Order: sequence, then C-alpha cells, then structure tokens
Amino acid sequence: MKRGTIRSAIVLAATALTVAAFAAPVSAAPRGAAVHNATSTATWTAESMRAAIPMDQLVGKRRVSVAEVAKGLPSVVLPMAFPNAGGAWTGGGKVVSTAGRVFFTFGGRKASCSGDAVTSGNKSVVVTAGHCVKYQGSWHTDWVFVPAYDNGNAPYGQWAARKTLTTPQWEASEDMNYDVGIGVVNQLDGKSLTDVVGSQGIGFNQARNQNMYAFGYPAAAPYDGSKLIYCSGSTFTDFLLTRDHAMSCNMTGGSSGGPWFLSFNEGAGTGVQASVNSFGYTFLPNYMFGPYFGADVEKLYNTAQAA
Repeated sequence: MKRGTIRSAIVLAATALTVAAFAAPVSAAPRGAAVHNATSTATWTAESMRAAIPMDQLVGKRRVSVAEVAKGLPSVVLPMAFPNAGGAWTGGGKVVSTAGRVFFTFGGRKASCSGDAVTSGNKSVVVTAGHCVKYQGSWHTDWVFVPAYDNGNAPYGQWAARKTLTTPQWEASEDMNYDVGIGVVNQLDGKSLTDVVGSQGIGFNQARNQNMYAFGYPAAAPYDGSKLIYCSGSTFTDFLLTRDHAMSCNMTGGSSGGPWFLSFNEGAGTGVQASVNSFGYTFLPNYMFGPYFGADVEKLYNTAQAA
C-alpha cells in the first residue's frame, strides 16, 4: 500500500475518530517544545468537573506517521494485580495523589483528560497527551490539574497552568507518534505541586515491549470519570500506523494523558513514567496505544522543568 492512500478507522482513547491519511514524516524542529503561556479564569465546581466532556469526544481526523521516533541515550529521572485490562485502582500508594484529571476549555466547551505529576526541577510538571493541551491549531484555555480527583472532589486543590507545552511534531501536524503535552502549574497557597502530592519518575529512550501499568480517568461509558482506573500487562509496538506502545486495555475517552509506568511497584504505587494514553483503533477494540518517550519528549520535558 502506498503512503498517503491508507485509510483506517482509529479512536483516541477508545472514542471514534478517522485517520485522513499517513502524514509525511516530520523532521525534528530545532526547539525543544511548543510553548503557550496559559491563564485560567474559570471556576471548576464539582458539578462542572463531573459534566466536563471527555476531550476524545471532541476531536476529529488525526494524522499518523510510520517514521521511527528519534532516540537518544537511555535515561531515567527518579524521584526521592497483573495483568488487568481495566478496573478501579484500589491499591493505594503514591499514584493516587500524583495522577489526576485535567480540565480545560476547548472550542467554548468544558472538557477533560488525565495527567500525572512527575519529578522535575521546578516541581510543577504535569505530563499529559498533546491533544490535551492543543488541538486543531488552538491551545486550550482555563487549564487546571486536579490531583487525586474523586467524584467531584479535589482533595489537593486545583492547580492552574502558567504554561502548556507540546512537542514540535504535535504542534506542526498532530503526529500521533508525538502526542505528548505538559502543563507547568502555578504554586498553590505558596507551595509547589510535587511538594504537596509527590511525584513519579520519568524515563526516556527505554527498551520497548516491557510490562507496563496504565492509569487514567476514563469518562465515557462504561466509565464515568469519577475514579482512577488502571490497566496492566505486557506491551508490544504498534505494527499498523504508528510506532507507539500498545497494551490490552478497555479505558475510554477522558483517560487520554494518563500515565504509563515501567517498573511499577503496586505496594508503593510508584514507577517510571514512559508513555501516556493516546488512542485506540476502532477495528481493534480494548487496546490502548501510547507514544514512545524518545529524545524529542526528553527535550520537551527539559524545557518544561526549566520554565
């Protein structure tokens, strides 16, 4: 099949989309990230958070590329019931406070994704999906992170972003291989995010096809966004339209941006984040796909932690 003529049904975090065609390979941009200075004027009540639309239900056609993701030297930044295809996380541990829901306004509508607080120099980095910060040329507004979200409750408060960032490849053509975004959040009550909720490690250029755990707040049926859901199992590399990680997982819309962990310790609830929930194929139900954290995502992270 010729590139540019392949068409396929695809779904982002298990919500129906259509891929228009293969995108031409995107060359790496010299900058480390696309950056947006964010402001938030919205008040997110328990009712408005419950009513937020999973971002995956608002997106349209997506581009993908089979180009190999750029890879650098292996590196990991560490902070000081297996397998499972989808179910409520009851194990406790640090992931309960580092993972959370992301809320924002897109196209005049209140929407939601998932995210995770990772260790960083500024103690303020939340990793999510690229389409959870910018989509169709528009940066989302009123962007807040609610760690440990629980059915409308925000036990650690709402953390508004001062900057949102994504990879140059996502900004340029919404290449699904680079569907990674970051929110750099303001302090709350004079304290930095990870000093309050803790942080997870983050890894780049790690070996593929390992066992991983995925977390998120799916808000489309059969889920309702009220609680933290997880999947766990062996992973493989997408052999269809991307070079993403893949895992058996039934999470749905709203889980996008939730973390994937290597070396996850169920008792402690800690691991090394190496991907995020990104998309799924309609013709391959109950599988989730997440971008590989290579050299370009490492540049994005380094730009964000210095912001």
